[in-house]
Amino acid sequence: MMGQTEPFRSMRRPACGVTVGMTRREVDMETYEIDHLNAVRALTPECMVLLRSDGAFPLAEPGEIALFGSGARGTIKGGTGSGDVNSRHVTSIEEGLETAGFTIVTRPWLEAYDRVRDQAHEDFIAGIRAEAAKRGVPAIMVGMGSVMPEPEHTIPLDVQTDADPETAVYVLARTSGEGSDRTPEAGDLRLTASEIRDIRSLNERFESFLLVLNVGGVVDLSPLGDVGNVLLLSQLGACIGDAFADVLLGRAYPSGKLATTWAAWDEADQIGDFGDPDDTHYREGIYVGYRFYDSVGKEPLFPFGFGLGYTTFDVETRQVSLDGARVSIDVDVTNTGERPGKETVQVYAGVPAGRLDQPLQALAGFTKTDEIAPGATAHITIDVDLTDLASYDEAAHATVLEAGSYLLRVGTSSRQLSPVAVVDLSQDATVRRLAGDLGDPGFIDWKPETPAALDIPAGLPLLVVDPAHLRRPDGAAPDARPAPEGFDKALAMARGLSDDELIYTVLGDYRRGEESGSVIGAASTTVIGAAGQTTTRLPGLPSIIMADGPAGLRLAPTYGIDAEGPFSLGDSSLPATFLELMDDAGREALGIADAPEPREPAEIREQYTTAIPIGTALAQSWNPALAQGLGDVVGAEMERFGVHLWLAPAFNLHRCVLCGRNFEYLSEDPLLAGRIAAAITRGVQAHPGRGVTIKHLACNNQETNRLNSNSRVSPRALRDLYLRAFEICVRQARPAAIMTSYNLINGVHTSETAELLEVILRQEWGFDGLIMTDWVVDGMTRSDMKHPRATAAATVKAGNELFMPGGEPDRDDLLAALRRGSDARPSAGRTEPDDGGADLTRAELEKQAARVIRMVRRLAGPGSRIREEIEAGRLLGQEQG
Repeated sequence: MMGQTEPFRSMRRPACGVTVGMTRREVDMETYEIDHLNAVRALTPECMVLLRSDGAFPLAEPGEIALFGSGARGTIKGGTGSGDVNSRHVTSIEEGLETAGFTIVTRPWLEAYDRVRDQAHEDFIAGIRAEAAKRGVPAIMVGMGSVMPEPEHTIPLDVQTDADPETAVYVLARTSGEGSDRTPEAGDLRLTASEIRDIRSLNERFESFLLVLNVGGVVDLSPLGDVGNVLLLSQLGACIGDAFADVLLGRAYPSGKLATTWAAWDEADQIGDFGDPDDTHYREGIYVGYRFYDSVGKEPLFPFGFGLGYTTFDVETRQVSLDGARVSIDVDVTNTGERPGKETVQVYAGVPAGRLDQPLQALAGFTKTDEIAPGATAHITIDVDLTDLASYDEAAHATVLEAGSYLLRVGTSSRQLSPVAVVDLSQDATVRRLAGDLGDPGFIDWKPETPAALDIPAGLPLLVVDPAHLRRPDGAAPDARPAPEGFDKALAMARGLSDDELIYTVLGDYRRGEESGSVIGAASTTVIGAAGQTTTRLPGLPSIIMADGPAGLRLAPTYGIDAEGPFSLGDSSLPATFLELMDDAGREALGIADAPEPREPAEIREQYTTAIPIGTALAQSWNPALAQGLGDVVGAEMERFGVHLWLAPAFNLHRCVLCGRNFEYLSEDPLLAGRIAAAITRGVQAHPGRGVTIKHLACNNQETNRLNSNSRVSPRALRDLYLRAFEICVRQARPAAIMTSYNLINGVHTSETAELLEVILRQEWGFDGLIMTDWVVDGMTRSDMKHPRATAAATVKAGNELFMPGGEPDRDDLLAALRRGSDARPSAGRTEPDDGGADLTRAELEKQAARVIRMVRRLAGPGSRIREEIEAGRLLGQEQG
């Protein structure tokens, strides 16, 4: 880092109190919070992307500053929904600048904008209620996940000071969230007329003007081509304001690169459709993101992999060598500027088109340097595994590399590359033979009529690869694979359980007689505010506690303790807009239990957690070591509060910039997404008894009717893009669990397809962890849906052993399926009629329950911290700093 950032420090209590980056408010914190915030603050500049620079920044020292924009005071730390994190405090841009010593001279403008936005919010909520009344449904069903667009306004750009400040900052903010997709309208993807007017005016008026993008995804900046300084701040968690001040003053520097292509909306890839509530056709096939723009010759606003810094670099390739299937590219990176910095060197491969069409290029490898001092040179190596370039050949049921010349290019973005070598393959090579097939989408993928092509310069080093070195093991059939460690003992226990006990084992914990109230992910009775847990009904078998993510650990910030144990103090952990729209009708529709009788706490305890950067920001670091470090922060808090499984990371691809949940996801490229996800996984799982749940497998690329939308995708696009990132993470990091997505793929729910779960995931990739559903709740489904929601029996039969959150209808479904199974034991007293659903044998249910039991013992068995606490009669989260 450049210089030293001012750390969060203890002021009230030497051991565990702190005043956090504020001038008007003091916030006491525990020691772990201080340590984690300092760690996050030090790392987040690597996630910021400097998109334009004319040399005006960083500033030499703090002084008077004109601050504008919705994100100046209402700074957004992350998106909405289950991925939100209840940190004790979030430092806004305004607070961060004041703490750093700046004098903000535009407070009247900020206050006026607060009033405009408050009124717009009231109108927004009223509009949702009116629409709900018109449709005759609860307001929460209309407004869940909805985000208010930024309002238009006529506030003059007055500066209240006798001096004439030279610097102005405009913070443009956008939020999005789970349950609703974005729109290409003004105030969302597009800028409002007010924003365009004010930003242009400030850019002309001030000698030093910086546009700051406090956004979770792409915004269309095409009207702002004259703005000379643009910083993609992104959404960086709890210490975002302080981290921005560090970068503005040069105490730290941005070194991020774009993880998705930024383009004008009118230039976007709109070949496939998006947002259809029933069937979404991925007609663009493999041409997603930069693969599309590069292949058709379109120029984006900012290309994939692009990012500037406070210094400049020269990249020179020294040597390229081949060892089997691995190409190693040795590169010298020289800092040619006057400030220290870090650079990310990227390698792209042009794959020859044969029977299979190919995009112009694809990311093949990358390495980020350590800090390089001015004038110094770093020697790095980027390794490229040629098998990563293989494409799925549907006719051969295999991933293949076709014969021809593979051009490797090195540079600092997808549009700033120099050719360095040619790899020659004399004949077609099969990498892996595969068996899993997820069906026919009903169309043939689009491909460019006149695709762009790369010329191969003469004189490049020629690397001749032996096809035999490209062969990789095929997936093992079930009877050829040894049982995972601990499975046989778990199966022996499952065989001794009754039918009811087996069924409870494959369902999430819920109160008998009602559907779970965990639609909003706060159903754990052990760790309050956690998303849910496995059953507590089996004596001697502990419960796995699960908490949401992925921008940190989501728990209720406070909870009560009485003689009966811990309990929720209400809806303190729920999003504000959710609470505004929730009423009795909404609770009934969502299956949320009525509020219990009030309990008087003998003690109130806290469990604040640290909000880390959103998923897209983590990928913008292009630094697996950084991602692993932030995973370590999450793993430490999981240990502290007794959480076993983190329902993260999420890394569905950025197929369309309108997906409301893109902020949670990592990238449009599967190699970048897979490597960053694997690093996060390693960081969390370095803590014994803690695991991640990578999600959402697969094609959860829209929020519109997400429980019942059918993604129609070709086998090649699935294999080359949408499954690829998951495969990388599974093979490199062995995540403890995987969550299936809500949607269907080619007509079958992902949780109900044995081809995906048993064949692709377990046989081909060798996954041996826990598979669970996303939270399937009747109240969240459309009544007029074309495709019904997933069922517990079909899900468990297919190999998804944990149906979450579980409820009485799911239990009944499983009992009926058992009765239909050929070797089911009779269930005394059950008289449900045969409903013609999936059948389930006793042996199948025992196998699935054994998988759950095995993971319970691995994460929550004897020797794990939470188990020791429970057995000792203590409760977690009670430690004081």
